[in-house]
Amino acid sequence: MNAVANPTLQKIVFYLLIFVCLTPFVSPPIALLLGLILASTIGNPYALQSAKITKILLQASVVLLGFGMNLTAVYRAGKDGVLFTVATIFGTLVVGFLVGKLLTVEDKISNLISSGTAICGGSAIAAVAPAIDADGEQISVSMGTVFILNSVALFVFPIIGHFLNLTQNQFGVWAAIAIHDTSSVVGAAQSYGAEALAIATTVKLARALWIAPVALLFSFVYRSDKAKIAIPWFIFLFLLATVIRTYTPPEFPTSIYDSLVMLAKTGLTVTLFLIGATLSRETLKKVGIKPLVQGVILWILISVISLWAVLNLL
Repeated sequence: MNAVANPTLQKIVFYLLIFVCLTPFVSPPIALLLGLILASTIGNPYALQSAKITKILLQASVVLLGFGMNLTAVYRAGKDGVLFTVATIFGTLVVGFLVGKLLTVEDKISNLISSGTAICGGSAIAAVAPAIDADGEQISVSMGTVFILNSVALFVFPIIGHFLNLTQNQFGVWAAIAIHDTSSVVGAAQSYGAEALAIATTVKLARALWIAPVALLFSFVYRSDKAKIAIPWFIFLFLLATVIRTYTPPEFPTSIYDSLVMLAKTGLTVTLFLIGATLSRETLKKVGIKPLVQGVILWILISVISLWAVLNLL
């Protein structure tokens, strides 16, 4: 249908939905659903632009979230999740390699999916792709796999968390480890509670710091002269924002920080809408069965193991 949709109608609906997402009545999961509906019906008139804006908006929103966190809490959350981070990252990479071989998934696609599952979804894929000289099709398939699973996680994880009566701390750590993209982690945690949001964001960003080492690892394995590493600078800006909030003089009006955090949450809601709006039927077709099966196996594995860990160790 979207191939023959009226361009003017597409733009009107797109901007209308953006406006709706800016209101306080739309949660991140609903925003994602609206984006998915748009992509699968009349289509996204700004599909290419949405992908670029999503990256910038996500990073800016995450940085602004730093103004709502105390450095002590950030350190404690990061410390609680560090052992999970190391074990699950490298465990996922190893298992992903073996599952990819078993399913005969193309090596580069397999490595991209494993990296995205192990660290932080699309950001990790974008960083590792140039290190292994992956082409556009391989990146698209990997991104599509991750985005599909992110969409499911955003709805399913809060339901499971409430069913199991997970604490805010437990859910925050679990979501940060088991959900791929930072946007979906924040979206799921935001719907679970403020404390879960703070913990999930810090643990996920601490996890994202492993992008550079993992990209270096793949660069060494593939021994490509074209290898490049995309440094996630926004993580350091997030930490800077956290430091500023922590050491601000008591007389400084905290309402300014509260406004910045509210702006960040609105930005994340719009981000989820744009992500859903880029997940077209064509993208779903490109994913194929084998890469998707690999992604599902890895996702279920890391979800179950990390859930067991937070239930028994936190």
